Order: sequence, then C-alpha cells, then structure tokens
Amino acid sequence: MEANLWHAVKRLEPLSPQFVSVTYGAGGSTRERTHRTVKRILDESSLVPAAHLTCVDSSCDDVNEVADQYWDMGVRHIVALRGDPPAGVTRYTPHPTGYAWASDLVAGLRARHDFEVSVATFPEGHPDSRSLDAELDNLKRKIDAGATRAITQFFFDNWTYLRFVDRARKAGITVPIIPGLMPVTNFKTMTSFAAQAGASVPRSMAPLFDGLDNDPETRKLVAITVAAEQCNQLAEAGVREFHFYTLNRADMTYALCHILGLRPNVTTDSSALPSPQ
Repeated sequence: MEANLWHAVKRLEPLSPQFVSVTYGAGGSTRERTHRTVKRILDESSLVPAAHLTCVDSSCDDVNEVADQYWDMGVRHIVALRGDPPAGVTRYTPHPTGYAWASDLVAGLRARHDFEVSVATFPEGHPDSRSLDAELDNLKRKIDAGATRAITQFFFDNWTYLRFVDRARKAGITVPIIPGLMPVTNFKTMTSFAAQAGASVPRSMAPLFDGLDNDPETRKLVAITVAAEQCNQLAEAGVREFHFYTLNRADMTYALCHILGLRPNVTTDSSALPSPQ
C-alpha cells in the first residue's frame, strides 16, 4: 500500500496540485505511518501535504500534540474532520476530554498555529444531519471557527452540488466549496462507500458497470468516461477547482486532469486551468 501511495505521489507531482490530502490513522502504528508519509511528501517531493486530523478517540491534548508535530515538521495545511465512529460502533460519541465536533477542532487548531484549515461538507447532507439546513448550519460553524475552504463528500449528480453551493451562498457562506469527485474503480465498493456517506448513486450508473467485475480494463475505460463527463459538466458550469479522491490510484485522476486541459510543466494563465487538489 505504501508503494502504491508513493507511485501516486510521483505520478501526480508533475501536475503541481495546490495540495494533496493525506488521511489520518488515529491509533498507534497507523498514526506513525501517517506521519511518516506526510514527512516523506515534504522531504522527497514538491507537493504540499494537507494532513487530516479527526476528533475520534483522542483527547484535546493528544490532538494538540499531533498538530504541534505537524507544525514543527513544516505542515501548514490541515483538513479538520469530526471523523467516523470506530469499527463496530454505530454512532459517533465525542471523547470525554476531546474536541467534540469539527468546529471545535478548527477553533483549537487556529488558536494553536496559523494553519490553513479545510473542512468537509456534504451536499446531500451528512448521515447524522437532520436536513440540508442543519448541514449548512454546521458548515457555517466551521467557517466561523476559522476554516478557509470546504471540500465536499463525493457525489455523482452535479445538480446536487450546484444547488448546495447556491444555498450556501444565500446562507452567507463565502469560502470556496470544492467538489469532491471519486472516479469509480470498483462499482460495488463505491456503492458501499456511498451508503455509509449518505451519497446517492444514479440508477443509470449500475448498467454501465454490469458484467465488468472480472474485467478491470474495460471497467476503467467506462469509469474514466463517466468521470470525464461529470468533470466537463462542472467545468461548463464555471467550476475551476476539483478535489479528486484517488484512493492511491493516480492514473485515472491524471487522465481526468489531461481531459480538463491541465498539463505538466506548462506555464500559463492559472485562471484558465482547473486546479486538482
């Protein structure tokens, strides 16, 4: 897995993304591997890492210690998340001495260091949100706490994202809301992810991948076609920044950037180019 990750780093590095996000393992050796990965990106590539931090199973002191380590390491961008419940637990419960919610984590990080802080948002509503209004209220709390960017959960219906951004602007939220896009490498796995994340999957997608479970090459061709259509529609609607969930598989993201007009080692007017994140 570590070798796959580093292949992805070197594959995407020539595209000069604004940043690459690195997910967070909260416990023991997993946390150490996360730190090692972030440090290697800093030391051995030109990429800017945005390290994830969550509230799950950690006291404020534990999280602050990790944040201090990242700052001392040279990390200046954090993706601050509430986090999912641990395996086997159905409902999130705040740690008794920890940051209870992502908004609390954002405030704590901003008070501690001058981090750039990105946060998550869910254009179809978080599974724990009562409504989209509640989702927007939660996002507003995170922005008011000091977050400077929101990155959405993945989605496949572009109108869902565009309507959500419109509602956010009407609610007074002005920070960038970057669409999170996940090229489909395995349809069954993706539908499982979507069910957990509260993301809908259009009925039209299932027939496209039907019968391709044992045909990864054709599946990849279909997936890139579906993702390219989604990206081009968003670009036509004025979107100029994209956050791709690569899952350590960089080739499809690289191809999507090529389709969108982004090329390695080309200096041009940045306002005319999409920015992979």
